[in-house]
Amino acid sequence: MARQPVVAGRAEQLLGSAVVATAPVAGGDIATAVKLRLSSGRTAFLKTLSPAPPQFFAREAAGLRWLAEATPSGGVAAAEVLAVDTDCLILDWVETARPSAEAAGAFGRALAATHAYGAPSFGLDGEGNETGGSAKGGTPRVEGYIGRLPLPNRPLPTWAEFHAERRIAPYLKVLRDKDIVSAEDAATIETAAARGPSIVPIEPPARLHGDLWNGNVLWAAGDRVVVIDPAAYGGHREVDLAMLALFGLPQLPQVMAAYHEAAPLADGWEERLGYHQLFPLLVHACLFGGQYGARAARVAQRYL
Repeated sequence: MARQPVVAGRAEQLLGSAVVATAPVAGGDIATAVKLRLSSGRTAFLKTLSPAPPQFFAREAAGLRWLAEATPSGGVAAAEVLAVDTDCLILDWVETARPSAEAAGAFGRALAATHAYGAPSFGLDGEGNETGGSAKGGTPRVEGYIGRLPLPNRPLPTWAEFHAERRIAPYLKVLRDKDIVSAEDAATIETAAARGPSIVPIEPPARLHGDLWNGNVLWAAGDRVVVIDPAAYGGHREVDLAMLALFGLPQLPQVMAAYHEAAPLADGWEERLGYHQLFPLLVHACLFGGQYGARAARVAQRYL
């Protein structure tokens, strides 16, 4: 590891500890990532983006800390936040290992415990997420992000309402405005979303990671799993499971079996995975192109 003076100096300002070496980390498509070795012997992970959207890293840090509240009760571990500012976030480094069946089982049980820890509402209400919609001085409240996209989190009374109005409608509008999704496909997705009350069983709000795809699951030493990059909020627990299934995860059958054993899912949950994959497919369409929008419409057709 060499030492990048600018990066090291920024980290030293926030951590109050000398940085003796830095190394670039590949894999992210939004922020620049760097591995830090501190004079204390600790290793840290810095991600930076300049200019970053308002409260971009603050919302990520808040999500990690919110998830970590469940860890002492058996919930999944979230990366430890060491420092955060408008342009960067510094986390404790997670040394990765090969995914094992033991780690998969432990992850499934821990994810069930995180979900069971619960949330006050469907959505996220709290500092920076007030339902009033704006801060003092007219600055818009930032409710969350998924990737670079704003994530509406103002609470609604039921999951069906929240899913249709906060997870489907905003991204479908973006796709229609940009003519990425056809009117016919949009109508199919809207119709399926509106059928939520007859599709999804009623459950209390679960504490969700919110963007739980393979890249945000770190298999760590000691058969542990640590999650990163949340888009956290209160929602239906099948959302996180649907995300895990959408893009694939090592040892996924073991994860699902352990989860279901710890917190049995309502009958038909496997058939509902596609319904809760509509949202991430629309997000991907907004970020990467219309093929994901057409795929969302094909999935939605199953629920008409």
